[in-house]
Amino acid sequence: MAAPRPMTLDALLSAFGGESMAHMRYLLFAEIAEKEGFGNVARLFRAVAFAEQVHARNHFEKLRGLDLDAKVVAGAPFGPGPTSKNLEMAIRGEEFEVEEMYPAYIAVAEQQGEKQAALSFRWALEAEKTHAQLFRRAKEAVDRGEDLAIDGNIWVCPVCGHTYVGPEPPDRCPICGAPRERYVKF
Repeated sequence: MAAPRPMTLDALLSAFGGESMAHMRYLLFAEIAEKEGFGNVARLFRAVAFAEQVHARNHFEKLRGLDLDAKVVAGAPFGPGPTSKNLEMAIRGEEFEVEEMYPAYIAVAEQQGEKQAALSFRWALEAEKTHAQLFRRAKEAVDRGEDLAIDGNIWVCPVCGHTYVGPEPPDRCPICGAPRERYVKF
């Protein structure tokens, strides 16, 4: 596999680092939410952590086998606190990815003709929109002193990270088209 052009390579490395950190941050936030009595918020953090892992894996797959120099990838602020604060940080992180990071990465990949990287970024962008929305709902509930009301389960597409709340996952993933059988339940 030929190495992506430099700007796309930097975008893939940055996205991989960011998604990896979000994965771990959300797992830690889940532990805090659980301790604070917000079991459904904890489930949401775990489900979205899995989705972030999917994004990181997809970006990593585009980097596999390349001879890369060690790179330091800057990340978002980290500092677990109470669940409400953690949800605010999660919302800001997801909004940054939706509004700034992924649109820029998509533009770079498309400009450089890196179709697979652009697809990976697009899938993540669409999933992040749902994550931000779900975290907003969770924060509203927590700020009222309640747990997030979840009707059914939290489902995550292991191909693109699409996250869905309901009794059953959709028949096909609205982002990547994966069949419902592929979804992972949380």
